[in-house]
Amino acid sequence: MKSYEIACEVSGATAMWTRPDTGDTPVSYPAPTLGAVKGLFESIVWLKSAEVVPKRVEICSPLVFHTYTTNYGGPLRKSKSMQKGSGYQLLATVLINVCYRLYGVVEADTTMNRRLSEEAKRQHSIARNGAHAYQEMFERRLRNGQCHSIPFLGWKEFVPDYVGAFREDTQICTDVSTVIPSMLWQVFPTGKFGGWQPTFRQNVKIEKGVLNFAQ
Repeated sequence: MKSYEIACEVSGATAMWTRPDTGDTPVSYPAPTLGAVKGLFESIVWLKSAEVVPKRVEICSPLVFHTYTTNYGGPLRKSKSMQKGSGYQLLATVLINVCYRLYGVVEADTTMNRRLSEEAKRQHSIARNGAHAYQEMFERRLRNGQCHSIPFLGWKEFVPDYVGAFREDTQICTDVSTVIPSMLWQVFPTGKFGGWQPTFRQNVKIEKGVLNFAQ
């Protein structure tokens, strides 16, 4: 079976790949989770007939953690604060001046065909290759600077300053090696039409600037 590979480079002033175990003063992972990479790809192209499977991330800028403070006014405030219309200061530890190279493959999404007859499934597969269509649209939109929705680096206020093809002067930071004891993997592990069900992986390795999701 032919493999439909996709890749892009993304960079920005600030990123926040939140570690859930850091509570109300969140700290960022050094690299995006599998779910975050999938979300970045799908912000460029989203198709019902295709499913993106992230493969790896290359860290291409030194890891620099930075204290970030913002006024939070969301639904997780105390009830008294919400009644008064007041917020509170949220303290976080984010990454600054980030750059990553993201890799993935696209597979045909068969979940939409579960209620079809075998003949209908066969006709659908002949008429349309969702994975191939996704790859072509992804590469075209990267060239043209187009997207399905605005990409963001973990938190929606952290938009990238570059999303596109690999740049010649970008290099992997091979001095970055660490083990993450527990890492959030995916929030919706059963696909785009699945429910909320966070999954985690233990002892996730980043070796010489590379995080392989196949580990």
